[in-house]
Amino acid sequence: MAIPQTLNLDGRLIGKEDAEYDAARKVFNGMIDRRPALIARVAGTADVISAVGYARDHGLPLAIRGGGHNVAGNAVCDGGLVIDFSGLRDVRVDVDACTAKAQPGATWHDFDQATQAHALATTGGLVSGTGVAGFTLGGGIGWLVRKHGLACDNLIGADLVTAAGDLVHVSETENHDLLWGLRGGGGNFGVVTSFEFSLYPLRAVLGGLVGHPRERARDVLKFFRDFCADAPDELTMVAALMTMPEGHAAIGLAACYSGPTQDAERVIGPLRRYGPPLLDHLSVMPYTALQTMLDVTAPYGSLNYWKADFMPELTDRAIDLLVEQADAMGSPLSQVHIHQLGGAASRVAPKATAFRRRDAGFVYNLLGVWQDQSENDAHIGWTKRAFEALLPVSSGGAYVNFLGDDGQERVRDAYGANYARLAELKARYDPNNLFRLNQNIKPR
Repeated sequence: MAIPQTLNLDGRLIGKEDAEYDAARKVFNGMIDRRPALIARVAGTADVISAVGYARDHGLPLAIRGGGHNVAGNAVCDGGLVIDFSGLRDVRVDVDACTAKAQPGATWHDFDQATQAHALATTGGLVSGTGVAGFTLGGGIGWLVRKHGLACDNLIGADLVTAAGDLVHVSETENHDLLWGLRGGGGNFGVVTSFEFSLYPLRAVLGGLVGHPRERARDVLKFFRDFCADAPDELTMVAALMTMPEGHAAIGLAACYSGPTQDAERVIGPLRRYGPPLLDHLSVMPYTALQTMLDVTAPYGSLNYWKADFMPELTDRAIDLLVEQADAMGSPLSQVHIHQLGGAASRVAPKATAFRRRDAGFVYNLLGVWQDQSENDAHIGWTKRAFEALLPVSSGGAYVNFLGDDGQERVRDAYGANYARLAELKARYDPNNLFRLNQNIKPR
């Protein structure tokens, strides 16, 4: 397809004949190999309006790329137009107001570097290369989720280009219905060109990882469950069944304590003493260091297939099933994560935001990760079988940020009773479903 003369940009329009095309269409998940007709590397909001209008008027599939980290690969499409924000990564902090505005190409590394320069933070991704945009629009479970809520709970404003090409501002006092939808409803209602977040004082945390041998995994997960039950809001934990770089199967308990320094050792002490662990990498560290700690577990370009769900509680039966499925992993890069929830995120009413699942104690993620395309069937098969095995102890209601191409029923499960309101909002702002390359909410 020739580059059209009718799409004029201040940024760069990339076509199949351009040298940077193959690099520009790659995303985090190496399973995704799509060939868009055009990639619009936009330079500002005017370019976004032009690109949206071009896709709408020419009937092209339209994909939006922020950080490109989404496992479903929705940031790129076949035969359509990609709006690429990778050149727009600025983050501006208002220290007096304790807020920050981020452009949609920013990653959490960009965001945290800017906010931590002023000893401020908000709930961000567990991997620093994750994009601010997609993570926030899908909910956003991170290290500060129990203290300050989800990333979407801290979204207080946005600028958005609608399917009609209008630029609207969204806040608590302006287009509040759209703010409700952006707090977990994904990219269904338009293209967000600016995000504004609440920030909180934070510099150092007590965080890191303790590790135990896999053969003790059941006992370690029971300890994890009991320790989580008494944890203050300032403590968030993740259990990970994984393979160490040396090839040993292990279970790690990762933690972030963001409360008063004088209480840190008292709160974390039981975690250090239990076992005792084979390794103890817990220490006081900058928040930015904690935010990059798990980057090594998510290598860019690896092949990924994930399945996830919420758990009301971590019962003995759930623990047995989780360990059994982890022991069946065929790739040393695959992992099973169990994220602790509760705290501030659970005290937001289910209907107060599009993100509804506030009552679950945990969310688990089965991460099938490998390198060789010839092994696709084996590792996708493990992930699917493990998910089926865990259904009896799952509560349903998918977390959209962990969803792949799982179908419309799982999207409905994610939003539950909020789906009808989201479908009405979709019909108002995108009646023809232009923004459908996402975990799609169809117009009512």
